[in-house]
Amino acid sequence: MVATYLNKYKYTINLEIFVQGYILNTFPVKDEDMIVYILTENSLKSTYRFYGARHSTIQVGYKIDFEPHHNIKSNIPMLRNVLHLAHPWNANRDRMLLWQQFVMLFYPHLKELGHLEGFYLKLLDWSALRWGKQNPKRVAIESYIKLLKSEGRLNREFNCFICNAPTKEEAVIARSFLPACNSCLHGAKIKTKTLNSLFKSNSSLEISDEDVENLWLTLLEGL
Repeated sequence: MVATYLNKYKYTINLEIFVQGYILNTFPVKDEDMIVYILTENSLKSTYRFYGARHSTIQVGYKIDFEPHHNIKSNIPMLRNVLHLAHPWNANRDRMLLWQQFVMLFYPHLKELGHLEGFYLKLLDWSALRWGKQNPKRVAIESYIKLLKSEGRLNREFNCFICNAPTKEEAVIARSFLPACNSCLHGAKIKTKTLNSLFKSNSSLEISDEDVENLWLTLLEGL
């Protein structure tokens, strides 16, 4: 009797019940199915989503509650019982488009890692709570400073990362918010004093809209 029971259910093993996380990326496969990459508390999960009319909408940037259903025949769990944990601003097209640009940056940054700390999920939760009330680009910049500090990558010396000379009163900011002097790198300039205030306080209140736009464009180059 036990053998009959095991044989009947041999293809399905459900090791997890329900998990929450943010959809960072999707990859279409055959017949409108897709691979969905979800940032959870401890990992970046790859799940398989079968196409179907009754399925919930899957969209990059959504926070969802879901069931990763494990199957012995596949290394990728199936994405089941999806519930969209909506934020009030999700219906605002402009804010949602900016959020998707921001969230998608996390996929290439985290995809090669195995176990993750809860920091990344908490950071997106922190950002999402402010996204609808504040300037989204300012929220993204402040979040990125938190990330750089957490990963030990924030350059506080204000020496050019190319020639190591002091950047003096102004700097050109490269990817990872690395400062460079004007002679080594061409680009939009920002006052060193302004950057120092941002790095210390994690607040963009003292930064002009022009500087925020330049920092946002730099951020879009990658985490």
